[in-house]
Amino acid sequence: MFKKFILASSLLIAAGCTTVPITGRRQLSLVSDSEMLTLSNQEYQKTLSISKLSTNASQTAMVKRVGLRIQHAVEEYMAQTNNTAALAGYQWEFNLVEDKQVNAWCMPGGKVVVYTGILPITQDENGLAVVLGHEISHAVAKHGSERMSDQLVAQYGGAALQTVTGGNPSVAGSMLMTAVGAGSQLGLLHFSRQQESEADHLGLIFMAMAGYNPETAVAFWQRMAAQSQGGTPAFLSDHPADQQRIADIQRLMPEAQKYYKPR
Repeated sequence: MFKKFILASSLLIAAGCTTVPITGRRQLSLVSDSEMLTLSNQEYQKTLSISKLSTNASQTAMVKRVGLRIQHAVEEYMAQTNNTAALAGYQWEFNLVEDKQVNAWCMPGGKVVVYTGILPITQDENGLAVVLGHEISHAVAKHGSERMSDQLVAQYGGAALQTVTGGNPSVAGSMLMTAVGAGSQLGLLHFSRQQESEADHLGLIFMAMAGYNPETAVAFWQRMAAQSQGGTPAFLSDHPADQQRIADIQRLMPEAQKYYKPR
């Protein structure tokens, strides 16, 4: 029986794999894109309904401007690599929420929230591009779907999402919020170091293609590291911006610079 379970699980995992753009890593994907997008749209609107959107016109415009440039960079990269289908159903949206938390997130489908608490650390458009590039990369790399898939395998033997949730949108939505670390209860998610490294890697490429100098990512993560000394911000999850992360970013810089198109 145990061997049969292992065999079934192995076949399930083999059938439910996708590939992360740029890094080429194979990942488990047991939740369909349509399920993820439907849940994301529902939970994003729910989050906005209980949040206070910033009334600072210049900061709001900056978030939307930088977000749009990163969006176009992602779309350009996917077109160049014949992977436009991976963005099917994306309905990009960028909002600045009045909140002291040092955080930002992106749901599957390009639904982004930036909290005003992170702006003193981003400092300018370049710093914000680091943040948005990183968070959007989590969505593009389907890290939320991967985490939900891992949860389905670990806790439910790989059962389908609807089977686990009973088709209950609130239960499924709660799983999504946990998977992407979004909403009012932040810090729920602890992305793996591998996923964080991928988001750093993809984020550098996308910000460079958007016309933001990837070299500024080093200074941003140094500022985040200094911030974490007073308590780890939610944005850093359980992976503080340590010297290893900065060293990895510096190692990736020559590759990112190849994509850099100053504007």
